Amino acid sequence: MAARRAALVVGLLVGAVIVQVSVLAPVIPTAVVPDVVLVVVIAVGLCSGPTDGAWAGFVGGLLLDVAPPADHLLGRWALAMALAGFLAGTVDRGSRPSWLSDGATVAATAFVGLAVFALTGVLLGEPGLTLAAALPVIGLAVVYDVVLGLAVVPAVRMLLVRAEPAPRVRW
Repeated sequence: MAARRAALVVGLLVGAVIVQVSVLAPVIPTAVVPDVVLVVVIAVGLCSGPTDGAWAGFVGGLLLDVAPPADHLLGRWALAMALAGFLAGTVDRGSRPSWLSDGATVAATAFVGLAVFALTGVLLGEPGLTLAAALPVIGLAVVYDVVLGLAVVPAVRMLLVRAEPAPRVRW
């Protein structure tokens, strides 16, 4: 990833953390908040490939792990988002992007990322977390993420293309 594109991705991730933690969390009264950071990570993976998706997921997850009010062990979001970004990057990017394929990719990878986060919490003995209680929350969060992804994925794709345009052919 070029320096200009990497700086853009870090800026997008920092902005997503701020929106998710400071704007959406206080406004939405339910326990489930749209995962803006996860959707940005998935979009980076879709547009840039598995390596860049995993790195974006690791950085975005660490940012979310240390953002207040973090009430979990450090590294759980980093692991979950790195895996989600990697999986999103493995989707065939040779075909023309469509809202249907983007939505399906966001749904599948968001489910995997959220399930990994919940499973690590259960395995590490986080108080009050059970798999039975986590499944409905994961389902609602995936719906939120797909709706959010329909706007975020095309926007991130456009920004990443502008940050690193195709090379010019010289004769």
